Amino acid sequence: MAVKVQVIFYSLYGHVWKLAEAIAEGARSVPGAEVELLQVPELLPADIIAKMGATEAKKAFAHVPIADPQKLTDADVLIFGTGTRYGMPTAQLASFFAATGGLWQKGALIGKTGGVFSSTASQHGGQETTLVGMMNFLYHQGMVAVGVPYGAQELLNMKEITGGTPYGSTTVTSADGSRLPSENELAIARFQGKHTTEVGAKVAGK
Repeated sequence: MAVKVQVIFYSLYGHVWKLAEAIAEGARSVPGAEVELLQVPELLPADIIAKMGATEAKKAFAHVPIADPQKLTDADVLIFGTGTRYGMPTAQLASFFAATGGLWQKGALIGKTGGVFSSTASQHGGQETTLVGMMNFLYHQGMVAVGVPYGAQELLNMKEITGGTPYGSTTVTSADGSRLPSENELAIARFQGKHTTEVGAKVAGK
């Protein structure tokens, strides 16, 4: 039986989407994995998106289907990503998590494997607090939380500015959003996707 993976993200300017694509790529490298790339619904109206200068960026991944919280039960592995707002997940992802109360009441996600990823404008902009905060959702749902072990040697790269933590892959965007995920960051994301899917397959007995 194939291990089923959902990579679910919220992105405003495309940075988290790029990480999500790399995570999905890593997950697909696991033989037999069935991987879906999905995004959570946008809460901001179009005029606000335009004022934030994000309209064109959003168009780049507008083709990505919208995630349905009720279909999380279809997956063996769930990997969630979002930007950071003051050291916390965005309201868009928080709203998606809040819509899973019925699943929590039924214990529908207990035993599934999960992971998280994020972005910040600066190196110390709250990446790890955001990731740990997202993991609280995994714990409350009874999921098996998987991070990024130091088998990913890119975590130890001291030759350049880079995201990447043992809690999940990350990217640093710069304050104006001009910095796209580096190859080092994308390599960590691919590692995370592959590693989390491999663990998820074992947990699910597939």
